[in-house]
Amino acid sequence: MSEPCLTFEETILKVLSGKAQENALDFAAFLKANNFATGENHGTVTHEGNVIAYIHMDGKDEIPGPWTVWPSVTGTVPEGFTLDERMKEVAWANVNVCGKCGGECAPGSTKTVYGKEFDNICGAILQFTNPDAESLQCVKTMLQLIKHDILN
Repeated sequence: MSEPCLTFEETILKVLSGKAQENALDFAAFLKANNFATGENHGTVTHEGNVIAYIHMDGKDEIPGPWTVWPSVTGTVPEGFTLDERMKEVAWANVNVCGKCGGECAPGSTKTVYGKEFDNICGAILQFTNPDAESLQCVKTMLQLIKHDILN
């Protein structure tokens, strides 16, 4: 008999501990408050049927553990939305340099991310591994930016 499917919060409680667990639970509350849903095995975040982020959560010390969020951003700010300088700096600190994972985007490309140019960037432009509170705020801002883009 297979295990019952755990909720996102139950998965967080089972897989993570300490500050990582606290931050992930805060993220889960944010998702719920903004009508975002997690997909099968909580590997995606969706809004109105659109995948807006990918999540990996395994509690391990090796990247992409213990948990990582890849928001599906383009690196531009849509009209009608603002992104303050600190959020840009946090995003730039989490630009996802190509790790030669075998994906179609290898060896990465030059991309402009919120006004700053980067080389060797993965198709998943941003990667927030074990995000602290400030990085998690940036992820939340990115998801709001994507939601704004979907709704407009």
